[in-house]
Amino acid sequence: MANEKKVGVLLSGCGVYDGSEIHESVLTLLCLEQNGLQAVCLAPDIEQHHVIDHTNGEELSEKRNVLVEASRIARGNIKPVKNFPIESIDALAMPGGFGVAKNFTKWAFEGVEGSIEPQIKDLIVKVVKAGKPIVALCMSPTTVARALQGTGIKADLTVGTNASKSLYDIAAIGSEMKKAGANPVMCEVDEIVVDPKNKIISSPCYMMDVSITEIYKGIEKTIAKLAEMLKDS
Repeated sequence: MANEKKVGVLLSGCGVYDGSEIHESVLTLLCLEQNGLQAVCLAPDIEQHHVIDHTNGEELSEKRNVLVEASRIARGNIKPVKNFPIESIDALAMPGGFGVAKNFTKWAFEGVEGSIEPQIKDLIVKVVKAGKPIVALCMSPTTVARALQGTGIKADLTVGTNASKSLYDIAAIGSEMKKAGANPVMCEVDEIVVDPKNKIISSPCYMMDVSITEIYKGIEKTIAKLAEMLKDS
């Protein structure tokens, strides 16, 4: 359809421990289609921080490229982030996975003090300043917070809640996000946090110790809200 809204899906590789979380990525693509939105997969053409053997969590000696790995999820239909024209998309969606905190930023190692890949920062800032919505899932709100650091934009974002079971220190991550200038909000896996001023929607997904069915509920609500925002824009 000529008037179909397009959503950039920003991927950080392929695999939870060193790239994009695959369940979250696929469910995001599914929910976009279910809401009549066209996905445009994107990834930076850069080397991964490292490669992890997902059977045992050990680091491997090989090197991999983020764009090439992300193309596995995109079934080959993917575009590089560098010089990508944001006017060709109506919104941006960011699945989680450790890739956002290892390849997009170095948050996994240095928190808010870690660097951010310039082309990722540029993309996110341009999208927000253009008034286009952003969906941030799982750990990706930390990348949004880091990208907006110093811009004067204070975004409401969530990575989960310390009131329910999680493998991560949600409160500590929220504290680091606050240092970046964001407003961390506690949120359960099947809930969403909406920042209407900045048009940012976030949900915890696998930041909480939950099942794929439970993360689907959060992603479904998140993309439904995105579709509502785009319809009203």
